[in-house]
Formats: sequence, structure tokens, C-alpha cells
Amino acid sequence: MELMFQPFQKYFQFSGRSRRKEYWLFGLFIFIVAIVLSVFQINSNPSSMGGSSFAQIITAVFNIGIFIPSLAVLSRRLHDTDRSAWWMLLGLVPLIGTIVLLVFCCQNGTEGPNRFGSDPKVLNEENNS
Repeated sequence: MELMFQPFQKYFQFSGRSRRKEYWLFGLFIFIVAIVLSVFQINSNPSSMGGSSFAQIITAVFNIGIFIPSLAVLSRRLHDTDRSAWWMLLGLVPLIGTIVLLVFCCQNGTEGPNRFGSDPKVLNEENNS
């Protein structure tokens, strides 16, 4: 559960490495909140004063709030696979870029230290001991 919120603790940290578990748990958190916000928007009464606009404001604030941590955790995830964060620009290529980034994020990280830092799996296991 701690890994799910770790990207918020490392809000502007683009250096270092992130495990797959941290990346995907953060994605799961975003997905769950997006569903809750969607239901909130659908169920907000548009006839009441500001009902639907309030839901839209909450959604916009959430989206703005997760933008930087999402980029940072993706950057660290790419570092874990020994790739530069510049690979994120591949996401600008429609469909193919997104698929390639998805494959990169699903791959195992390099074992042991790489040019971006120590292995986060080893660090996490040492901290839990």
C-alpha cells in the first residue's frame, strides 16, 4: 500500500529508479480515483446550482495534481529498465508510442545498480528487514 502513494512523496523526483510494483500500484490508484470521479460527475445533479461544475473542478484539480508525479514515476520506471527519460517522448507518437512505452513499463528492471542508481528491489528488501 505504501508503494501506491510513494510517487506523491517523490513528487518532483525524476532521478533514481522505480519498481514495476510502484508504477502499477500508482496507476491503479489513478484508475480507481478516475472511476470514483466519473461516477461523481454522472450522479451530480446538473440542475442544481453548480452541481456538475463542482465535480468538473474536483476532476480538474485531481488531474493537475497527478500530472507531475505521473511523469516522475514514468521517468524513474524507464530508468529502472536502463532507459533515459527521453523515451517518454515516444508517447507522443499515436498508438505505437503508447504500446512501446507500455512494453517498457512491463519489463523487469535491470538487476543490481545501473547508470541511474541502485536496484529499488534490493533497497526495499533491506528496508523491510
